Amino acid sequence: MFPINIWLAYTAACLLLVLAPGPDNLLAVGRGLSQGRMAAIVSGMASGAGILFHVATASLGLTLLMQTSAVAFWVVKLIGAGYLLWLGIKVLRSRSLISFRPATRQSLPSIFLTGLLSAALNPKPGFFVLAFIPQFVDPQRGSVSVQMLVYGIWFAVLTAVGFALMGVFATALSRFLRQRPRLVNGLNVGAGLTFVASGVSIAALSQK
Repeated sequence: MFPINIWLAYTAACLLLVLAPGPDNLLAVGRGLSQGRMAAIVSGMASGAGILFHVATASLGLTLLMQTSAVAFWVVKLIGAGYLLWLGIKVLRSRSLISFRPATRQSLPSIFLTGLLSAALNPKPGFFVLAFIPQFVDPQRGSVSVQMLVYGIWFAVLTAVGFALMGVFATALSRFLRQRPRLVNGLNVGAGLTFVASGVSIAALSQK
């Protein structure tokens, strides 16, 4: 059902997407810098869970509904854009995504929820699941639904592991950044602007 050459090509494409800069891997890096390895791992797992959410909605036809229904598309788009804009403004105001002050540390459940919402409320991964994964699916190799599900789960696993590793590797920079508060402030501003830009890009999405 899953030829090795197709599987390797799909994995390579997924890894490129995981490595591409975006709000979700930025969250994991920020958690790793400010709160250590466990926070980065939790944030990465949350992003993977968000991808699983999109896989489930695509399997249930909700993503397709969003592509065909103008009302559903606008509702999901505005919710996702609004959340990322709110997150970006919050980071710009508090400068707390990367912070070494104990008072600003967040609990692991809070970190997981933030990462989950960031990934789940962003409609772009849903469009990716619906538009990209079917290119690797072949009805002659078995159940289309099973293939979609397996490919989607693998993408979620790669996302979780990739983002977690980015955050874990970022912890090595913590000591360096602790001595450079201006650089930390600049990184927080850059992160906040990235979230805002992501929210704006989602708001500008057009239904196809």
